Amino acid sequence: MSSSNANASLSALIPASHQLASRRSVAVDGESAELTRYERKDGRNAGLEGEHFSTVVAADGTLKGFANISQDLVGKPLPSRERTEAIARDYLQSHAPELLPRMQISWIEPHDEPIRVYRDGRSETVTVTGMKVKARNLADGRWFWVIVGGDERPMIFERDIVWVTFPGHRKTEKWLHDSWLKAQSAYAAV
Repeated sequence: MSSSNANASLSALIPASHQLASRRSVAVDGESAELTRYERKDGRNAGLEGEHFSTVVAADGTLKGFANISQDLVGKPLPSRERTEAIARDYLQSHAPELLPRMQISWIEPHDEPIRVYRDGRSETVTVTGMKVKARNLADGRWFWVIVGGDERPMIFERDIVWVTFPGHRKTEKWLHDSWLKAQSAYAAV
């Protein structure tokens, strides 16, 4: 996929309710990339740990991942494993078809993401749950996943994740995860 096609494809994923909040250069496994964060135009649950649509795009235009964290997905019933896999495969066919030929699914299970919301004048943390299709790319041994929300749309996609088997943790930076950003002091609140 060319860089211009990737940008057009990415633009179609960004919710119309969101606007650009920040953009910065980052490194992903030693490679240059750009982290872009969009937040709701109405300011609902803005800032770090709140609602956002964030992307990481490699210097060559490859979408390394996105996260669409929305209060609107809290408490929605999840699709079945079969439906989740079908949605994930459709997404990959459109946005990362090179991952499909050597895809080995490890599991399909619920996955939780915390989000800070404001209700009745106070802040609280709630959980957005999606169904995660975790897979390995047998061509290079790296991991990727699509997490499908209760609206039956991908809410998170990450690819090319390097995993350290012992002691068992992710090596690739977690630029799409606000809790990681906060812990790293890597992101100034917008």
